[in-house]
Amino acid sequence: MRSVLKVKPMEVMCSKIRGLITKMMMISMMMGCVSGTGTLHRVGGKLGWTPSVNFTEWSSHESFYVNDWLIFNFDKNMYNVLEVNKTSYESCNDKGFIKNITKGGRDVFQLTEPRPYYFLSGRGFCWGGLKAAIFVQETAPTPAPVQARNGSPSSTGSWIIALVMVAASISLTWSVL
Repeated sequence: MRSVLKVKPMEVMCSKIRGLITKMMMISMMMGCVSGTGTLHRVGGKLGWTPSVNFTEWSSHESFYVNDWLIFNFDKNMYNVLEVNKTSYESCNDKGFIKNITKGGRDVFQLTEPRPYYFLSGRGFCWGGLKAAIFVQETAPTPAPVQARNGSPSSTGSWIIALVMVAASISLTWSVL
């Protein structure tokens, strides 16, 4: 005897709608992740957070924007990273810091506001130059459009995004049907 499983049409439709909503949410999250990420800056470049780096020189060659990230690479048994105010930065005062960023020697910090951020290492290393001032701007400048050969702005990037969105819509529609 063969058993036949009867599925109600409404259950099938609800299942397909749930699947469609899930896929749309995943696409929205992926689009948000791509557009909302910032740049990761390795503080001190290849040398990292060490007294041998001139952090004023290093930061002058970087551009920092809201949502960018700093990564501090250092020996956590020797150094630490403290966020401090401007007065403490200028006087190398590691007391009353804003935040201790030190976790494991490869520590990240997100720049969430357009303002100056001040970091230093305590234990006397600040006096040897182990401090950095990071000046964060609101948003990165929009790059100028690339000129096409005929002199009109290129819209290749816009077309690619549009095609991806159309393809995703078609795929979602077909999966529901």
